[in-house]
Amino acid sequence: MIGRERALQKALLPVRNEYDYILIDTPPSLGLLTINALTASDHVIVPVQCEYLSLRGLVQLEGTLQMIRENLNPSVEIRGILPTMFDGRTLHAKEAVEMLKENFGNLVFHTKIKKTIRYAEAPVQGSSVLKYDPSGPAAKAYRDLAKEVLNGSTPS
Repeated sequence: MIGRERALQKALLPVRNEYDYILIDTPPSLGLLTINALTASDHVIVPVQCEYLSLRGLVQLEGTLQMIRENLNPSVEIRGILPTMFDGRTLHAKEAVEMLKENFGNLVFHTKIKKTIRYAEAPVQGSSVLKYDPSGPAAKAYRDLAKEVLNGSTPS
């Protein structure tokens, strides 16, 4: 289909001004669905697992974003990088966050999504972690992230 990279952008056009934020959750790949989302977006929040190999994927994403800017959406930019699956008990996770901060500085959010069993159980139950375990640490972390984004604060 001609212009298939712009299908989502065109679909959102009639309702875009009715919302302050439209969140688009994509698979963790750089396929057509993600290209559509990046083409339709002003800003991107990039979740990154606190593991070395996940950090390497950011280089590929940056290349894809550059191609999107050159060909489809010149204004898309990274709003922030969100450390996920963080286990503060491990040196590896702490080092991964430090590497993120060293390489991306103020793009790294203060909020870290910690690895919890409730977070893993929620999708199995067909629920978000906010409904499944509303008072748990994962739900709190997502509320903290929402405040960080809505308040327009610059990530650390």
